[in-house]
Amino acid sequence: MRGLIMALAMGAATTAAAGGYETQIVDEKNLPVFYQALKARLTYPLAYQGGDPAEWHERAMAAASPLMLPYEAEAPFAPEVIDEVDRGSYIARRVAFNVTDESRTAAILLVPKGEGPFPSALMLHDHGARFDIGKEKWVSPWYDEVRAASAEEWAGKYFSGRYPGEELAKRGYVVLATDGLGWGDREGNGYEAQQALAANLFNLGSSLAGLMALEDMRAAEFLSGQPETDPGRVAAVGFSMGAFRAWQVAALSPHIKAAVANCWMGTYEGLMVPGNNQLKGQSAYYMLHPGLPQLMDYPDVAALAAPKPMLVHAGAEDPLFPVASVEAAFAKMHGVWDAFGDDAALTTRIWEGKGHTFTADMQDAAFDWLDAAFR
Repeated sequence: MRGLIMALAMGAATTAAAGGYETQIVDEKNLPVFYQALKARLTYPLAYQGGDPAEWHERAMAAASPLMLPYEAEAPFAPEVIDEVDRGSYIARRVAFNVTDESRTAAILLVPKGEGPFPSALMLHDHGARFDIGKEKWVSPWYDEVRAASAEEWAGKYFSGRYPGEELAKRGYVVLATDGLGWGDREGNGYEAQQALAANLFNLGSSLAGLMALEDMRAAEFLSGQPETDPGRVAAVGFSMGAFRAWQVAALSPHIKAAVANCWMGTYEGLMVPGNNQLKGQSAYYMLHPGLPQLMDYPDVAALAAPKPMLVHAGAEDPLFPVASVEAAFAKMHGVWDAFGDDAALTTRIWEGKGHTFTADMQDAAFDWLDAAFR
């Protein structure tokens, strides 16, 4: 019997050698050589495929949210004001609150002068491979000269020299800007260290993406409960990774009533291509929920926010998000809003001549849209 087993094993080895076998497992971009076969397995069974959209929403959310959120935070916010300055039409405050059961963080809160309650905006910052500033990417800090210089440089590079959070405060919005895990007051050990942080959080039963989603939900609840805020008019506003966060928290949080997402939308099919940023590790971990791609595509998750008002813009020259992928994602999203009978609530646009940026004209268009949505 032993001889027969050995003969069969030798025959199998000979067959494998004759038929070919893997001698290289990844290509030059660190994609497995069989990645196309794995992509073909992604059929997104929880994508909307017709029928009652409300029933789909309930079923999809029940399956997706446990994959996206590590737990349900319960700690009281216990807010306190650290300091504040008068900036003419609004008061700028630094506040601290319990963003999860484990973390207490500082944030910037801008409160318009006058009679409230006011509409409000949760400002969700980008990644940008720059970590000394987070909330300060949206609002110029008065409490740190070094960060103020960094923020000014960032505003000049991406925002036409503006601070979008301040622009919304001038329009009469309560604005809350927070630091994601790794930015600003919560700065980590740099770009290369993100991969180790992601691995350690996996070992702890969590994930970078999951914690970011949870913290954004908590920040939305905190903002909604501010005495100056109208809880029926709370928006999430984001650029780049912040745009991902904006449509994600709009899908997850009942406190978010509308969303503005600039420069982050596409399909897995279109983004899982050699050279795309999503394949490089590091920053991608903030946007990767283990197991979720087996159920839903990116636009399917965003569509869980339907039929809330949502604006999603992209740049035609954005190297991170190929136009074909963006258009395919937009089409899927419009299908869900249309099923709810409110396709007009979803505004999408690809800006000709724009790259990965949120320029003054793009801000004006987005904020005019938000004013109208909340009017």
